[in-house]
Amino acid sequence: MKNKRIHIDEQYLNHQYAYRTVKRIFDIVAAAIALVILSPIFLIIAICIKVDDPHGPVFYSQTRVGKDERHFRMFKFRSMVMNADELLAKLKSKNEVGGAMFKMKNDPRITRVGRVIRKYSLDELPQLVNVVGGSMSIVGPRPPLVSEVAEYTAYDKQRLMVKPGATGMWQVGGRNDVDFDEMVKLDLTYIQKRSVWLDLKIMFETVKIMIKPNGAY
Repeated sequence: MKNKRIHIDEQYLNHQYAYRTVKRIFDIVAAAIALVILSPIFLIIAICIKVDDPHGPVFYSQTRVGKDERHFRMFKFRSMVMNADELLAKLKSKNEVGGAMFKMKNDPRITRVGRVIRKYSLDELPQLVNVVGGSMSIVGPRPPLVSEVAEYTAYDKQRLMVKPGATGMWQVGGRNDVDFDEMVKLDLTYIQKRSVWLDLKIMFETVKIMIKPNGAY
């Protein structure tokens, strides 16, 4: 049962008109309200990042792969040193998770402020802008890097049949404690079973994890 492969019915996804409409309306309204309410936290985080590294930008944008393999710019609070992408190639051999993604517990690229905001997932908050813009949803699969997708099999690419999310089953289901194959399985399970109630449940679990982190790094 553990190795059972999940196959997504694309035709079924395309016919989820009511769910997709409700999800999009909720995304816009909830993300817009959250941006207003959380604006003081945005300001505090921005000040902390500038104090820690006065010469670096507050925000960081990166090309990610979204629904149907479309590229988009994803926004985050900067939690790493300025040349983090250049240093990644030198750290590949120290990857601590299997498959087409990179995770390292004591990543030397992460700044002091970065460690705090990543632990509580605060670095992800600017993705609310992506949600309002339509390139992301509040709940969905983790948005992968272009280099990661280059290593995907046809099975893995099923993750790209829906919009990526600022949070999802992987984030609340173990995060760095699961490898790439398990992440794919969690994402495909979500896509197969997604509903308004499942989205609300994942959002609730996300808030709990932000208060009591589950090992993010």
